[in-house]
Amino acid sequence: MEYTLKVNGIDCANCASKIENKINKIKGVADASVNFMTGKVFIETKDVSEEELEKILTEAKSIIKKIEPDSVIEE
Repeated sequence: MEYTLKVNGIDCANCASKIENKINKIKGVADASVNFMTGKVFIETKDVSEEELEKILTEAKSIIKKIEPDSVIEE
């Protein structure tokens, strides 16, 4: 399953890279990528339940907020 988050406020490519690396380490994530120019975070999951998907998205949002505290995340 693929999921996209729109993130307004990623200030630099280095921060985008940090976000991408940390989200890729979340259990259940097959691949994650951050497009700094469009402000989109693409998350591809392995076969996960709806509950596991919610946990992944919650953790991903937490990572984004820790690295970019002033960002606004839209689903």
